[in-house]
Amino acid sequence: MTWRRKWANNWDAVKYCSTACRKAGVNDTDNALATAIMQLLDARSANDSICPSEAARRIGGDDWRALMEPARQASRRLVADGRILVMQKGRVVDASTARGPIRLKKR
Repeated sequence: MTWRRKWANNWDAVKYCSTACRKAGVNDTDNALATAIMQLLDARSANDSICPSEAARRIGGDDWRALMEPARQASRRLVADGRILVMQKGRVVDASTARGPIRLKKR
């Protein structure tokens, strides 16, 4: 989610970008993806990173591709919680604007 001027006065309280996002909320699969991301990172050394597809594969099995965007969304929530970093080409990037392949690293 990216910053919008209309949210300037209460940016810290903004949780959803739209009514559709608010209605969808966070479901069990979303929570499972966030947990899988953290478990995968805990199993690696502090300098290692993972791809969101690893969490999607762990949760989705053969149908993991449908979970790629939810895995990226879970990673954005973890970034907002201050638990992980999103990387591209070895540099930290803004999770809400990152396009293309990303890596996740423990904060």
